Amino acid sequence: MSQPLYIFDLDETLINADSSMLWHQFLVEKDIVTDSNFLAEDKRLMGLYAAGDLDMPEYLHFAMAPLAKLTKAQVDNLVDECVEQHIMPTLFPQAQQLLAQLNQDNITTVLISATVSFIVKKVAIKLGIEHAMGIDMQVEDGCYTANILGVASYREGKVIRLQSWLAEQTAIYSDVYFYTDSINDLPLCLFSHYPHVVNPCPQLAEHAQAQNWPQLIWK
Repeated sequence: MSQPLYIFDLDETLINADSSMLWHQFLVEKDIVTDSNFLAEDKRLMGLYAAGDLDMPEYLHFAMAPLAKLTKAQVDNLVDECVEQHIMPTLFPQAQQLLAQLNQDNITTVLISATVSFIVKKVAIKLGIEHAMGIDMQVEDGCYTANILGVASYREGKVIRLQSWLAEQTAIYSDVYFYTDSINDLPLCLFSHYPHVVNPCPQLAEHAQAQNWPQLIWK
């Protein structure tokens, strides 16, 4: 028996913020990052992401550098604190209501983000989202590295990751819904049956208008 599948982007879609930027601000507050230019460079790189021009390996080399001397366990503990104190408070009320309804109706949900998976998976647990995919980072000697493990869930990579996940499922999903704000997710919008854009960037808004996709304004 076929059933619907609801897929969500994370940053600026379910939350009114970028989780990676919140994480980096948190690392500065914790004095784990001491470079005075770190947040400015982070903002510059996120500007490239918003425009659809980010080199993801280059960004991850920058973003993972402060964690090089921390163990995986130390990073994971810091993520727990950051998610609880900084990320969850930015959840859109409309997102919370929709997820609660889907959970009540026993509809399968997936969170798929271009944020590193050690953040995405912990946010998914807090949101009650059953399945989560982010960019997996290789671990060496008990520490996260800047090397990507497998396919990065970024742009076309999100479709590849989702297709791999779907191939492993016993359920058949006839109607795939997808919610996002970003032009980077256009490939997954086109792959899904029912794309919904949430507070879309100008580029994605143009596509949404041309394709008559629902445009949601969440505050």
